[in-house]
Amino acid sequence: MGSRKKSLGKKINPTFYVFCEGDTEEEYIKHLKHHYRIPIEIKTKVEGNSISDRKIKSFLKGRPSSSKDKTFLLYDIDVEGILEKLKKIKNTTLLVSNPCIELWFLLHYKDQTANISTNNCVKKVCATWHNYKKGCLDLKAKADLVKKQKDALSRAEKLTPSKNPSSTIPEIIKLLEKQRNNK
Repeated sequence: MGSRKKSLGKKINPTFYVFCEGDTEEEYIKHLKHHYRIPIEIKTKVEGNSISDRKIKSFLKGRPSSSKDKTFLLYDIDVEGILEKLKKIKNTTLLVSNPCIELWFLLHYKDQTANISTNNCVKKVCATWHNYKKGCLDLKAKADLVKKQKDALSRAEKLTPSKNPSSTIPEIIKLLEKQRNNK
């Protein structure tokens, strides 16, 4: 990998590479990119559940890099064995929701401490955002995700990572906040 040279007097921002499972995750990362306005590159869905160390290395090969760059894996862990597979991928931060990303959306509105299925999670999000469809976030949803983010962070921190229910998406939010505050 090539390295980016630091220009005199200019700070190099990190690039956050986010490998996603599907369209909803990609849409959420695009929302974060727009909201925080810092460099986030997205690699989505092309690998789906066949994500691997080799595929990530192949994608990153030849791209400029900095020691500040970070690689994330944004996945639902409702698929049998996916968490174990993700944990084997080196030098990445897991952004996993159990059972699905919709749990993260739900945490913006309410506590969810009882075990929940993917279908029930999606139903509860649809009851809140009446126009919700997987892979799409309308303007109301995006506004709510910003306005209620602190509540979601607080609720997620009370949950046990990887257990149902849980979400480690706050990891990227904290880094984005830190990066924005360092500008």
